Amino acid sequence: MLTNESPYHEHFHTLLDRIRKEVTSLKDEIKELEKENDRLKTKLEEIQDGQTDIFSAMAESERMALRHQVLGLISKIDTHLEDG
Repeated sequence: MLTNESPYHEHFHTLLDRIRKEVTSLKDEIKELEKENDRLKTKLEEIQDGQTDIFSAMAESERMALRHQVLGLISKIDTHLEDG
């Protein structure tokens, strides 16, 4: 019959203590990572708020000219593909 003083009992408690320490360490690491994640999300939002897309920064006439160029290129590609 095993007693409380058996080597298995002592080994079990030693391992259990190690597991508890590891769990505590991982919980602390999770908290730090969550804080870092929040900081990075805030920084990303600030960067995104400061940016505009390429088209909103262009005047309407520039957008129309760009659209015309793109349509011309598409037409040339279509012609090339039809000839090939």
